[in-house]
Amino acid sequence: MSTVEVLASVDIVALRLAPDAQHLQVLLRRRQREPHAGQWALPGVIVNGRIADTTLDGAAQRALCEKARVVPCHLEQVGTEGNAFRDPRGWSLSTYYLALLNPQQQIEDEQLAFFDLVSVIERKVLLPFDHNLLVERVRERLASKTLYSSLPLYLLAQKFTVLDAVGAVQACLGQAVNNTSLRKRLDRLRELGWVRDTGEKNQPRLGRPQQLYEHTPQGDRVFMFDRSLLPEGA
Repeated sequence: MSTVEVLASVDIVALRLAPDAQHLQVLLRRRQREPHAGQWALPGVIVNGRIADTTLDGAAQRALCEKARVVPCHLEQVGTEGNAFRDPRGWSLSTYYLALLNPQQQIEDEQLAFFDLVSVIERKVLLPFDHNLLVERVRERLASKTLYSSLPLYLLAQKFTVLDAVGAVQACLGQAVNNTSLRKRLDRLRELGWVRDTGEKNQPRLGRPQQLYEHTPQGDRVFMFDRSLLPEGA
């Protein structure tokens, strides 16, 4: 690679709720080629003009299809990181995306695996390039938008309870939330058609039956609330 070339890539930070619904997991892929062959990294693709990616979003869709092997419930561009040191091949930049997955998302490729998100952020799982940093940046975006939007609902199964929604929000924020405040948000979303009462209930092993809801987004954008979920100073 010559000193005048810049290596451009698109990388995907794909998240799902863990089976216990109390924390998030990030999807990683074992690299097949150098540099860093054999290491776990974010699934991504090179954007170099030899593949017919006409947009960054198109390249992100290719990365999801070819490398991550998943179909997200939500996808958004988060940012771009670039410098002369992140890749041993020379100057490079990565445009990275947040993808939210259904909690039942399964993978059938032995080169793919879910890892605990906090372990990656805390560098207990070391990734090549600056992928730990990219994961951290995406987590910051997710937590920030959780305060003002319906984004965590894209992590839930098709039918969910209020407690499921509470678990998703707390996993995104990394802290507890007031159940009453979240119930009010769900009521607001239901009034506007973003959440539907299915008329069904589930029966947990312990406790009372719980009402089942369905997330019914109105368009491609998440719903934005006019105030934070947490009180000021929290």
